[in-house]
Amino acid sequence: MRALVTGGSGFVGRQLLRQLVQSGHAVRALVRSDAAECVVAARGAQPVRGDLSDVGALRASCDGVDVVAHLAAEVSDHGPLSRFYEVNVEGTRALLEAARRAGARRFIHVSTEAVLLDGKPLIDVDESRPLPDRAIGNYAFTKGLAERLVRENNRPGFSTITLRPRLVWGPGDTTLVPRLIDAMQSGSFAWIDQGVALTSTCHVRNLCAGIAAAFERGTPGGVYFLSDGEPIALRPFVEALVRPHGVTTPTRSVPRWLALSAARMSEWSHERLRLAGNPRLTRTAVLLMGQQMTINDSLARNELAYQPVVSRDAGLAELFDPPAPIDPPEEKPRGPNVANARLETAGKKRPRLQEAR
Repeated sequence: MRALVTGGSGFVGRQLLRQLVQSGHAVRALVRSDAAECVVAARGAQPVRGDLSDVGALRASCDGVDVVAHLAAEVSDHGPLSRFYEVNVEGTRALLEAARRAGARRFIHVSTEAVLLDGKPLIDVDESRPLPDRAIGNYAFTKGLAERLVRENNRPGFSTITLRPRLVWGPGDTTLVPRLIDAMQSGSFAWIDQGVALTSTCHVRNLCAGIAAAFERGTPGGVYFLSDGEPIALRPFVEALVRPHGVTTPTRSVPRWLALSAARMSEWSHERLRLAGNPRLTRTAVLLMGQQMTINDSLARNELAYQPVVSRDAGLAELFDPPAPIDPPEEKPRGPNVANARLETAGKKRPRLQEAR
C-alpha cells in the first residue's frame, strides 16, 4: 500500500515509518529540512519537501497514495490561538483537501484525549463522550476543531479515522521524559495530590500498531481511543520513566486545587504583562497530569482488531537497554500523546513544546 505520513521525523513518526516500511508499504513523508530528510530516508521512506501551508507540496505528496497518516501538529500547553489554528486546523484542512483530490481512499488523523479537557477528570471515558464547546487550552481546542473537520470530510470513497492515544511514551521520546528530567533536576517539579491519580498510557509501538490497523479497518468517520490496557497511578509510572536516567524523583506535592489556582494566576499574569515564553504553570498541564485521565479502548479492540504489541512492563524494561544511535534533531512543524508533563510551580522560562505527533 502507498502511504503518506506527516510528522515523520518526530518521535512517533520515526517509529511509524520503520514499522510501515518493514511491513512492505511504500511510504512517503513530508519534510521541511535536510535533517528531517535524513531521518526519513534512514528509515526507508521517501522524503518529500513541503509543509502543511504549502498547497502545491501537499498535492504532490498525496499524488498516487492510498492512505494518509496525519501526525504533524503544533503541541504546547500555552501560546496564541493563531499559532495552533494555523497548523492544527488549517493545516489539517489543506491536507484533507489534497488527499481527497489526489484520490486517497483513507485519511488517518492522530489526535489526543486532550480534546475532552473541560476541567473534570476523565474516568474510563469512551468515544461516546462529546467534545466540549471550548476545551481548555488552545492545543486541545484546535485539535478538537481538527477532529470535527476530519469527520465532516468522511464520505464514500474517502474514509476518515481519528485515533486518540493517551500519554504516548517509549524509547526515543523527545518530549515527555526530557521535560520531566529537566523539571526534576531544576527543582521546579512537584507532584499533584502525591501523584496518585490513575492514568492510561500508550506505548509508541502500540500507537503505531493502532495506526497500521486503521489502514484497513475501522468504521468510516470513526473515533478510537488507544492505550496500553489497564491504567496505572501516575507517580510510579513517571518514576519508572526517569529511573533509567538516574534521576531521583522529588517528594514535594501540592493539592490539585492549589495547582489549578496557581495555573490560572500564572496564565493571567503572563498574558496581562505580555511576558515572553510560556507561563510557569498552565491549567492544561495540571489537568493532563494532575487528575484521573483514563480511557476505554474497547471500541478499537473490537472494530480495528487493535491489540497492544508491547506490554507496559516490557516497554519500561526496554528503557534500560543501551541507547540507539542518535538521529538528527527532530523537525518541528511550522507555525502539537504527549504534551505538558512539566508541572512547575517556579523556575525558569520554558521553551515551546512541539512535536510531530
